[in-house]
Amino acid sequence: MLKLQDFLADIPFEGLPAAWTSFDLSTFSQNKHLFDYQQEALKFALRGLWKYYEDCCDYRPGESQAAVTERKERFFEWYRHNGLDINLDISVDKQKSNIRNLLTYYYQTQNGCVSYKHFINRMAFWMATGSGKTLIIIKLLELLARLGRIGEIPQHNLLVLAHRDDLLEQLREHVNEFNAKNELCIRLRDLREYPEAKREVASLFRDREVTVFIYRSDNLSDEQKERIVDFRNYDDNGRWFILLDEAHKGDKEDSKRQHIYSILSRNGFLFNFSATFTDKSDIISTAYDFNLARFIEKGYGKHIAIMKQENRAFRDEEDYSEDEKKKVVLKTLLMLAYIHRTLETVQRKVGTSVYHRPLLLVLVNSVNTKDSDLKLFFQQIKDIGKGKFEAQVWEQAKQELRQELTDEPQLMFEKKELKLDLALYDSLEPEDIFKTVYNADNPGDIEVWVRPSNRQEMAFKLKNANRPFALIKIGDISSWLKNKLDGYDILEGFEDDGFFQRLNEDDSYINILMGSRSFYEGWDSNRPNVITFINIGTGTEARKFILQSVGRGVRIEPLTGKRKRLQNLYNAGDEKACNLYPQIKDKVLPLETLFIFGTNRNALYTVIKNLDLESPTTASHLIELEVNHEAVDGHILLVPIYHTADRSLIEQEKEKMGKFKIAAGELELLKQYINYLADERLLVALHNASPRQLRLLGQCMSNQDEYFNTSTDRYYGRVDLAIDRLLQYFHVIPEELKNFKLLEEEIDHFRHIRVFLEDITELYEKITRAKERPNKLVELRRKYDTRELSFNEFIRQIESLPERETFCVNGQSLKIKHVANHYYTPVLMSDSQRINFISHIIRHPSEVRFINDLEEYIRQDRNEFSYFDWWVFSKIDESMDEVYIPYFDPNVNRYRPFYPDFIFWLKKGKDYYIVFADPKGTKHTEFEYKIDGYKRIFENSRGEPCIFSYNGFEVRVYLFLYTEDRNQLPAGYRTYWMDNPRTIAERVRGYTG
Repeated sequence: MLKLQDFLADIPFEGLPAAWTSFDLSTFSQNKHLFDYQQEALKFALRGLWKYYEDCCDYRPGESQAAVTERKERFFEWYRHNGLDINLDISVDKQKSNIRNLLTYYYQTQNGCVSYKHFINRMAFWMATGSGKTLIIIKLLELLARLGRIGEIPQHNLLVLAHRDDLLEQLREHVNEFNAKNELCIRLRDLREYPEAKREVASLFRDREVTVFIYRSDNLSDEQKERIVDFRNYDDNGRWFILLDEAHKGDKEDSKRQHIYSILSRNGFLFNFSATFTDKSDIISTAYDFNLARFIEKGYGKHIAIMKQENRAFRDEEDYSEDEKKKVVLKTLLMLAYIHRTLETVQRKVGTSVYHRPLLLVLVNSVNTKDSDLKLFFQQIKDIGKGKFEAQVWEQAKQELRQELTDEPQLMFEKKELKLDLALYDSLEPEDIFKTVYNADNPGDIEVWVRPSNRQEMAFKLKNANRPFALIKIGDISSWLKNKLDGYDILEGFEDDGFFQRLNEDDSYINILMGSRSFYEGWDSNRPNVITFINIGTGTEARKFILQSVGRGVRIEPLTGKRKRLQNLYNAGDEKACNLYPQIKDKVLPLETLFIFGTNRNALYTVIKNLDLESPTTASHLIELEVNHEAVDGHILLVPIYHTADRSLIEQEKEKMGKFKIAAGELELLKQYINYLADERLLVALHNASPRQLRLLGQCMSNQDEYFNTSTDRYYGRVDLAIDRLLQYFHVIPEELKNFKLLEEEIDHFRHIRVFLEDITELYEKITRAKERPNKLVELRRKYDTRELSFNEFIRQIESLPERETFCVNGQSLKIKHVANHYYTPVLMSDSQRINFISHIIRHPSEVRFINDLEEYIRQDRNEFSYFDWWVFSKIDESMDEVYIPYFDPNVNRYRPFYPDFIFWLKKGKDYYIVFADPKGTKHTEFEYKIDGYKRIFENSRGEPCIFSYNGFEVRVYLFLYTEDRNQLPAGYRTYWMDNPRTIAERVRGYTG
């Protein structure tokens, strides 16, 4: 289904006016920075706000209601032009009377409907559970406040709504953390204080404060009670920016509260954050999609393996023996023990500062009933801890689980199998269960630890052990203590922090956490490696429970503060990961996987898989293309990796290619402003300038030609904004080349081709035919040479194998073909840039033209590429791949990754060449900065490619940008442009011996 993100992506962020891109999107607090995907979410939010408040109808303070109406109409029309063809109008005749009265009071109706254009001022953010959307919400509040103060958007009221108190408390905690670092202070106030807040005299610090109102979303109504508030008392003519945190419960057309949120923000804007969207209006207005599937694909979460072994022995309606129940529990304990032994192996090799202590999470449906799920599971935990299981049961459990691991379970969302080294698993004995799970050397009886001050948790310890091993966290433990733990030794009076509170601490030895729904939301831990669901069900609430639990279980932190899988950190050039990964890469997979057991495996699989559907009605399939082994086998494919420099850009001695960009007139104003202030202490007070920044500021103003690029029409609009940007510039630290490495998963987009069709049988068959065409041609030639085929039959069968396949849907055509020298096969292309039923293909007209020109050229006899021993090339997808050139972009005042569209590898003797090619038009003026970034890293002072050594090869790196007419370009950059693929081979040949 079409999403707002699809056409916001066409707006280059770096092309927005300076006032929209001058923000620090990375820093949250002293010790916390936003991940790349969190910053991307904010960039899409800024794109959407710019489109709405500037491009559709430029906002002016004090504007009329007519301007707001015109802006909505133009934004809605923009949606329509981009393919919005679903009728989302609301029929008032079908509503209950109270909702109908609300809608008709605030909106005009036509033909009995309220047009969707009245609700178009919204953006949704589809963020995986555990992706840190609270941080995004707080940074977005900061952006809204700052944009309002410089007059780019209205200074409307700010309101955050969440449907639970703990989410609001979590918001408060994060805001306190944010305020401790930032000069802008967010003041949270209860919505009921709104009238009082509006009457208060403005604070002396109002320029550094922003008031944000918060409230429970389910307490907004059209009536007034103790905690229920009537929204009309706070309406303010609908001039609110409202941010919803998981507050979209209920069907949008039938839920009164959903309409209230829209009414309150009708002249403002509505931002909706959730891990699960199903309503079409939310999906279509999604400005950024980073749901669980994408979270895992990008390496931010553990792999997910749903085990076929089912917890059927715990089903209420089925009668299973005690041995069957023990076998089920033993499998989860075996899995946990295996992962724990893996951790020990890894930490013996590289030290104890990596990964986490594995945890088994047991989530049940019933807690306090006579034979509750929790009681039955705990009974087996107790018996196994006492050693009450037969050797035969142990062996059966171990072998059945091993067989499934040997069969290589499918990993969710990744289209690849889980391949484990089972030597460590095979060595497991019952003693390993006692040591790694029960924290004991031998079996023993269980005793209970409780804290009188906490009636929600109780810990369990074997009497012969020193530390507890398990924890039950439920709403109230009183019933358990009275009815289910009679006869157990119960110890009270521990004064330390609660066990649950300390689960993430290094000294927490809790290995099993059991409970229901009392803790899964708002809980942040990277420890779960095994989750077992017992009788959870498949209803709406159960589905949400499963998704939330899995979303929290996939969190990962292999290195302190680095929440990404180790290979992804290694590929990104993280210094510590580059040191550790080669040593332990074959051992960490169990630690980086979440193993899920359930009463109904198929139901679990369906619930989790359905998260990746783009709409309630359109299926989503993942197709994995293959490496073109014929082209790449036996060849070394290298990619550069980078690390952060030890000095800032301005302090680098090398030729300054990253000058601060400012128009000459504004530079003069900046100089006058600094002279006017005169006293450096004023710069400290007004702009938080540090002594280092003051020193560099004086250095720059004394040598303006050396540090400023004034050949620009880039205006900041305000001198205080310009100086803030300049002070930020002093902290820009470049990336430098670290070395080269063998290509592994840095190019990975071809394994994640997503198709949004119900049936992909025909498409899959055509992809398979295109992939197999070369082998079939070889086989036909063999049969002809051995006279198994006549000449006529040989020709007929060749003609039956078309050079390319074509697949069409609703007038959109996909071309499928095998390209001999391409890294993966087949290549998928479309002449329609708007093709929307498939992702991660070649669709940009310049890229398609480049491929076509290249194919046409290499068909020629004795073409320049034939001179080389071998050559291979590949498409680079900037949304998935990790092959790039870092460059300084003065428009946004920071280093950015430049992802060329293609990479070539060519070899002749000991000469090895990497060529980046980017077929973009000359209208992309930022090409100068990208070329400068390339030159800074890969060229010497004479403008020649540097020579790097790698395993006896002399490696050179080139960059070419592809255009139809290079003569239109500035002379200083013309050498980096080509208008024919032949240029790549010709230029490279100039350096061969």
